[in-house]
Amino acid sequence: MSQANAQSFVVPAWVNASLLQGTLRGIERESLRMQHDGYLSQLSHPKGLGSALTHPHITTDYSEALLEFITPPQSSITAALAYLTDIHAVVNQQLAEGEKLWPMSMPCMLDQDEQQIRLAEYGSSNIGLFKTLYRKGLGVRYGRRMQTIAGVHYNISFPDNLFLELQKNELDPQLKKLSLQDYRSQRYFGMIRNFIRFIPMVVYLLGASPTVCRSFLIGREHHLTPLVGGTLHLPYATALRMGKHGYQNSAQKQLGIHYNNLDAYLQGLQRAIKTPYPEFTALGLDDEQGEPIQINDHVLQIENEYYSLIRPKQIPQANETPSQALQNRGVAYVELRAVDVNPYSPIGIDEHSAAFLEVLALYCLLQDSPEISETEQSLIEQNHLAVVEQGRAPKLNIQTPQAIYTLTDWLNLHLNAMQTLAGLFDESSQSVLYSSALATMLIRTQDPSKTPSARVIEDMLHFGGTWKMGSDLAQNHTAQLQQHQLSAEQQDYFTALVQQSLDAQQQLEQQPAPPFTEYLQQFR
Repeated sequence: MSQANAQSFVVPAWVNASLLQGTLRGIERESLRMQHDGYLSQLSHPKGLGSALTHPHITTDYSEALLEFITPPQSSITAALAYLTDIHAVVNQQLAEGEKLWPMSMPCMLDQDEQQIRLAEYGSSNIGLFKTLYRKGLGVRYGRRMQTIAGVHYNISFPDNLFLELQKNELDPQLKKLSLQDYRSQRYFGMIRNFIRFIPMVVYLLGASPTVCRSFLIGREHHLTPLVGGTLHLPYATALRMGKHGYQNSAQKQLGIHYNNLDAYLQGLQRAIKTPYPEFTALGLDDEQGEPIQINDHVLQIENEYYSLIRPKQIPQANETPSQALQNRGVAYVELRAVDVNPYSPIGIDEHSAAFLEVLALYCLLQDSPEISETEQSLIEQNHLAVVEQGRAPKLNIQTPQAIYTLTDWLNLHLNAMQTLAGLFDESSQSVLYSSALATMLIRTQDPSKTPSARVIEDMLHFGGTWKMGSDLAQNHTAQLQQHQLSAEQQDYFTALVQQSLDAQQQLEQQPAPPFTEYLQQFR
């Protein structure tokens, strides 16, 4: 996308607020359970939350202590955040004595021995054992500390009416001929490419992980410097979670998975799932006792291991893999994964962040989106790392294929170009939420001390370290969630889900099934 586009970006005349009616969003938020002493919880997933394998809204991610909360798609930001708050309140009721939800993306204190980080457990069914083995494989490949990082994933889909209008006004005759499903996928891939170009914007404006607890980097080379009380940082960092100390996959660098179109993307994923990787082969498939330690020795054990900052998604049906769902029905929504947990919100995200992400997603969808060349890809990676590690440094530059900008000029250029779209969202939602979100982001652009990452560093110094700051915030969040009243209907719904999920897990475990070793063979 040429950066000149921002100056000349005009919302097409046919785009109006009514075409945004029917936009859906859903939120997935991860949070560690921490003990009263600031260490990672060693307890199992709370029984009162049902089965992590089959509960639709409350599950665990990589480690047993890493909770994940999932809202269903909602018709407004207000509804999505309200639903997420209900889930948090339900979870809060069920935490063990002394446990709290850790409020940051980077973990609380971790044991010297990373084997103390328990893998998520999902029971004795083959699918449950498979999910745990996948996590065991991740631990063997990348270390278990990686499995304690938390983020927010923001899912968004635009209504079919918008795609129908886009296609009607399309100038490319090839694209005009496509079915709605294929056209929608094509446009979502364009949006994804543009979003990748704009990730430095998300990292600067929403990044909230400029520090890490020293225990996270035990035994690892790093260039971070001490800040206070066992906390490490980089002075101008924004989101270390998004950099080389965050969730990285060395083997994936050579994958060459591109977002030029759906077919090429799926082919790249399939190649990675089927190709052995020498370093992973060297780790072995089983331990001395013959117990499996990874699903296979391929570049990716399964497709979820492909760690990207944005994903095209389709809801799988029956026994489909995520790829098969995309292949069969095209892209239904896009998952924006580059978002840090907001430590100042009891639910990890606030309405201004949500509204900003939606305006940015629409901006990315409506702009031209040429394919990303190798040259541009390396510029994107340079920009990304620069903003992760030095985003608040004065006069930091962003380099695009067309020009070099200061980060401030680049952010201003695009945030101003998005104003009209924010106005359309406001009109569609009968609010001023979207334009006030952009106003907030413009303030952060003018004054780096107003960014979440600057605030974290300031508070870290005030409290004297990660554990003290995190523990104070966790206490405040707990108090707020205790005040939150669920409607009788929601309370009944969540109570019923606990038993339903336990029954569903039990049913899976009682079904006749081949031994796990046999089940595993098909993935090897």
